[in-house]
Amino acid sequence: MLRYEGASIHDGPGLRTVLFLKGCGLCCRWCSTPESQRFQPEKGFSARLCRGCGACAAVCPAGAMSIADGKIQWDREKCRSCFACVAVCPEGAQKQYGTWMTAEEAAKIAARDEVFYFHSGGGVTLSGGEVMDQPEFAAEVLRLCRSRGIHTAVETSLSVPWKNISQVLPYINLLYVDIKHMDSDRHRELTGSGNRRILENIQKLCGSKDRPEILVRIPVIPGQNDGRENLRDTAAFCESCGGISGIELLPYHRLGIETYRNLEIPYELADCLPPSAERMGEITAFLRTVTSLPVTTAK
Repeated sequence: MLRYEGASIHDGPGLRTVLFLKGCGLCCRWCSTPESQRFQPEKGFSARLCRGCGACAAVCPAGAMSIADGKIQWDREKCRSCFACVAVCPEGAQKQYGTWMTAEEAAKIAARDEVFYFHSGGGVTLSGGEVMDQPEFAAEVLRLCRSRGIHTAVETSLSVPWKNISQVLPYINLLYVDIKHMDSDRHRELTGSGNRRILENIQKLCGSKDRPEILVRIPVIPGQNDGRENLRDTAAFCESCGGISGIELLPYHRLGIETYRNLEIPYELADCLPPSAERMGEITAFLRTVTSLPVTTAK
């Protein structure tokens, strides 16, 4: 698992605990959590926070950390991701992204805030990465939560085999599904994969009598997927499915850029700016003219 956040108001109704899982089959250009893309725990380094004390170099068993001109140098090729440096860094410059955890341990974290769920109508949300890439783990976490009467939600792209979805589906109250682009070739350019499987899975879900509540989310990325044709096609698809409760717009943001630096991953949309409130209002108004589904913007 990557991490968890408590008292969230952005990932479902009420106050929620969000459990972020590592690992994703897509690689979206605008991904705000690059640390969620790989399935294994991984190490990052923040040069901004480092003051060059050398504690990390002293404990690194692989000699991957060294000091040159008063600055820490990290040799990624030598690094074994043992995280010994993370434990001793006094400034938090050495980062560990992700840790191994059982479903029972994750469910216990979710249950800590049970009283807040009861009073706010909240619950637990599994996010990612891609939740459905770990179906056994996700299903067991959600089953344990449901057994305690906790509302469950999942955020997913559904870019996985149907057998993965079918394992998790019985334990979901609310499902958020991203549609990033309706054109499969353009979807591949933006995410590394086409969208055929995603759209087929959405249609299959909507045709299931035991489906949870389904909300489609559209990440609004200026210059990438916010043209009227794509927005119109997305809305038309959602309406044709017959089982989608509404559309929620997710404005692009740049909050993950420092993590890209920490992991030494190039950020492809460095020149892209978040859409203005006025632009989001225009998109919302346009979608409301082409679909009868409720259209909202994420908080």
